[in-house]
Amino acid sequence: MKLEQHAPRLAIPVTDKDHAQGPADAPITLVEYGDYECPYCGKAYPVVKELQQKLGDRLRFVFRNFPLNTLHEHAGVAAQAAEAAAAQGKFWEMHDMLYENQQELDDVQQYALRIGLEIYRFEADMSGERFAKRVRDDFRGGVRSGVNGTPTFFINDVRYNGQHTYDAMLAALENAAPAQ
Repeated sequence: MKLEQHAPRLAIPVTDKDHAQGPADAPITLVEYGDYECPYCGKAYPVVKELQQKLGDRLRFVFRNFPLNTLHEHAGVAAQAAEAAAAQGKFWEMHDMLYENQQELDDVQQYALRIGLEIYRFEADMSGERFAKRVRDDFRGGVRSGVNGTPTFFINDVRYNGQHTYDAMLAALENAAPAQ
């Protein structure tokens, strides 16, 4: 599936402040606006992992928070937990832990312990406003980019409106790669 030329574009460019896996100069950048409690994001999570494995250094994956708090009561706290983990250098460990335990997000402290965070620092970070602001900033950036549900993906800054299946997304990602 080709990306539509008139599709919404990513309003906030990817920077080194984003949570990213893969080389900054990768020919393909996949940005996800996600919600840790969203069942559709949960289904997309292993698809993204598989795409990362398949494309290797050709893909940079960026995750941004878009908690749908009115639908998912634990989404905002889970997003803050991922940001608090990032402050201890373990964003991706917490990201994966949250998606892999999506049905049990009412006690994120257990996940902090399981991934080896310094728990008193984590608890202090969770009680403050610092990471709530980061989550809100991600959310606002998503709104500016036309995001109104999760997951929403952008491939090389253009919104992807296809299915969240491995085959469909792989085709779109490979289509977006510059000719070599």
